Amino acid sequence: MKTIVIAGASGTIGKALENFLIQKGNSVKRLVRRDEVDDSEIFWDPDSDNLDPSRLIGIDAVVNLGGVGIGDKRWSQKRMDQILSSRTKGTNLISKTISSLKSEGGPHILINASAIGYYGNSGSAHVTEESPLGEGFLADVCSKWEESTLEAEKAGIRVVHARTGIVLSASGGLLKRLLPIFKLGLGGPLGNGKSFFPWISLDDLVNIYENAVINTDMSGALTQGITTIFIGQDGSSDYPLLTLTNKLENNPVAINIGSYSGHNTLRNIVLGSDFKREATTSEIQKMDSLLTNDLDNGGWGLSSGLEYDPGIFSNTSEVISL
Repeated sequence: MKTIVIAGASGTIGKALENFLIQKGNSVKRLVRRDEVDDSEIFWDPDSDNLDPSRLIGIDAVVNLGGVGIGDKRWSQKRMDQILSSRTKGTNLISKTISSLKSEGGPHILINASAIGYYGNSGSAHVTEESPLGEGFLADVCSKWEESTLEAEKAGIRVVHARTGIVLSASGGLLKRLLPIFKLGLGGPLGNGKSFFPWISLDDLVNIYENAVINTDMSGALTQGITTIFIGQDGSSDYPLLTLTNKLENNPVAINIGSYSGHNTLRNIVLGSDFKREATTSEIQKMDSLLTNDLDNGGWGLSSGLEYDPGIFSNTSEVISL
């Protein structure tokens, strides 16, 4: 039995991991940013560099899942700054604190969340720990996130970087948000449908974290040997996911959002400046026009990109009434 501290215990992954570790006979404590309720909680505040080292004496391992959600809000520059700083500040504080306790009975294991975003857009390429750092905002976030554990590594603490894919669970995260769309029969592939969707189930992920804690041979980036779990069987794309989700919900794939200029505009509106620029007023007006033009003719005014299959629904009123 081990005593394990979890940062980010209030999230979908953190809650599942806490329950799983307790079921395995471990003792779990949570890092919280509010007043402590009982001894199972430890106050910390990464923004003010506040974490009492004495509270970590006797702890075996820290699992750090902290960081604001990647897909919770539009990617404005402010949100992108929060995505990065919420990860590096907390990780730096944990790393610095436990490194100072190495000879005083503090944690000797740090399992730090990361993501396969480290590799950037690698397409169908098979990536391993030896694969180079990719390009883009998320690759930069993952790189700086992992670098934030350096102080702990230098102190001789075993550090594991769990580079995972998108976590799928009906209890939270992306899948919980997608399910209502699929229940309406509106789920469909984006673009040409060949973009890769790296994923991992919540159950598999908590098993991986537990194994990383107890397996003393694990250190550094964690992808080798569990690639098919991290990114899906044979690097599965989003088509199998969409097909499975629709079968589970007993609904057809009704809409295909194709690759067209308006799709890039919509992407900018939703995700923001990581896609280079904001949508202009005229582009937004064009999207509005596309989305409302000729609705009753079954094409939704998007024949160049949003393909509506009349074989699935006899007319648009059936779609709207679902």
